[in-house]
Amino acid sequence: MTSRAAGVPGPADSPAQPPLDAVDAIVDQWAVCRPDLDTVPMAAYGRIYRIAQAMGERTEREYARFGISRGEFDVLATLRRSGPPYTLSPRELSATLMLTSGGMTGRLDKLEKAELLARSPDPHDRRALRVTLTGSGLELVDQAVTAGLAAQHEIFDQALDAAEAARLAPLLRKLLAAH
Repeated sequence: MTSRAAGVPGPADSPAQPPLDAVDAIVDQWAVCRPDLDTVPMAAYGRIYRIAQAMGERTEREYARFGISRGEFDVLATLRRSGPPYTLSPRELSATLMLTSGGMTGRLDKLEKAELLARSPDPHDRRALRVTLTGSGLELVDQAVTAGLAAQHEIFDQALDAAEAARLAPLLRKLLAAH
């Protein structure tokens, strides 16, 4: 096998292809020292990783304009997506965000201090708490999600036409499901 799948055009085969990148250099190096390897998955996963890292950093900068980190945004966004009254238990938040209770407590403490959420006793279980998005938290998370999506759209819309964009999400869903 070769580094490029049979029938898949390379950068020189199509003027619409973007310029070569660091992943191409890695794949080409493997092709020289191990021409028997099919590195198509390596190229795809390498780019997915680099895209996720770059977009994560970019959205982190957007959220920082609102005084929150990406992790804090995730807490606020989870409450927002839960719908009115925007209330969940710390356990529900931890499960959704795949955080330990200690990690969740730190985020909740900071967000509560900033008055973006409030903790109160659970009316149905005196041993439990409820976490509720405040009006300020609702306003902030709505602004932050809009800013984060605008940053994502800026790159997405520049790189892909409508047909490519429509194909990408289902292909990535299929790849993720295989994991």
